[in-house]
Amino acid sequence: MLLVIDVGNTNTVLGLYDGEELVHDWRIRTVIDHTVDEYGMLILNLYKNSRISSKAIKDIIISCVVPPMLNILEPVCQKYFGIEPLIVGPGVKTGMPIFYDNPKEVGADRIVNAVAAYEKYQRAMIIVDFGTATTFDYISPKGEYMGGCIAPGIMISSEALFERASKLPRVELCKPSLIITKDTVSGMQAGIMYGYAGLVDGIVERMKAESASKPLVVATGGLANLIAKEAKQIDVVDEMLTIEGLRIIFMRNLKNVRREV
Repeated sequence: MLLVIDVGNTNTVLGLYDGEELVHDWRIRTVIDHTVDEYGMLILNLYKNSRISSKAIKDIIISCVVPPMLNILEPVCQKYFGIEPLIVGPGVKTGMPIFYDNPKEVGADRIVNAVAAYEKYQRAMIIVDFGTATTFDYISPKGEYMGGCIAPGIMISSEALFERASKLPRVELCKPSLIITKDTVSGMQAGIMYGYAGLVDGIVERMKAESASKPLVVATGGLANLIAKEAKQIDVVDEMLTIEGLRIIFMRNLKNVRREV
């Protein structure tokens, strides 16, 4: 089996593949001050609760946008699984041309998303990933990564509002019944939800105009379903896009993978 690990700034998503089938997935917090043993035991407990032996894991691939986490997860793979993981980065074959001034600056998760989306849909696309930051990436009809833009994530934006406005409470992120509300909590929910949906629609519209194409708009990430219900420009929600991309990239590098330490 293949273990895929996508490390984000807020959460880390793990997926377990048996061939092309995703058999389990988990979401845990990204904590840079955990030790190797703490993360090792956490991951082993996930497998134990799912009745899977760690010996079933034969390969591991990691995508990471938090560099200190690699100093934890690489030793976890070595110590607890006896495997040298494949790290997505320079030198790893993705099968996708990257047209960026400095390709090394592109987050690994953005490339992984692009690989998975093009493999699945085979057309021009805009990928919107709702994470700690919200990223927008354009993929050409030929499957080329052309670039994109980055906006503050909805949680970051909301936290800034809660922290800077002393009289405004923290609120649950959900759709209010009205936009013209009559209480503070509903007013904040309306502003956050519809305001962010407007941000997404506005950026996507501008990217469509600039690319002079009719791309499919694919949303992914933890809050994709929530925002997609209000954003008019989103066509498809694919929450497992990143971990599927990791599986695809691993298979494209299979001949070069050193499996055991």
